[in-house]
Amino acid sequence: MAKSGQERSAKAAEKRIEYDEKELRHRCRLGTRQKLDELMAWNGITEINEAVQNLILNAYALGPTLSFQAMESPRHKVQISENVARMFRNESLAELKRDPGDEHFAPLATLP
Repeated sequence: MAKSGQERSAKAAEKRIEYDEKELRHRCRLGTRQKLDELMAWNGITEINEAVQNLILNAYALGPTLSFQAMESPRHKVQISENVARMFRNESLAELKRDPGDEHFAPLATLP
């Protein structure tokens, strides 16, 4: 006799407890999703959970040193232009002239 839906659900719940399964939820923006879709297409993977699990296992297999390259997040580098640096310096010097406080030193370098 076939099992009812309730019996199948109970058995699946028992297995999740037995194997200590945790559901991971993650939201991502369109660009990230497109990259995942492309990775999946390159490798003939149709299920997102399989792709994510493979990415985790493969990054782990690289070890602590090499996995850093796979796991690092691209960061934006902040570069301050010469104009902004000059304006900041000039404003700082002007503020020191208005309220010198107890500073007794002159700036070491000057910008053109």
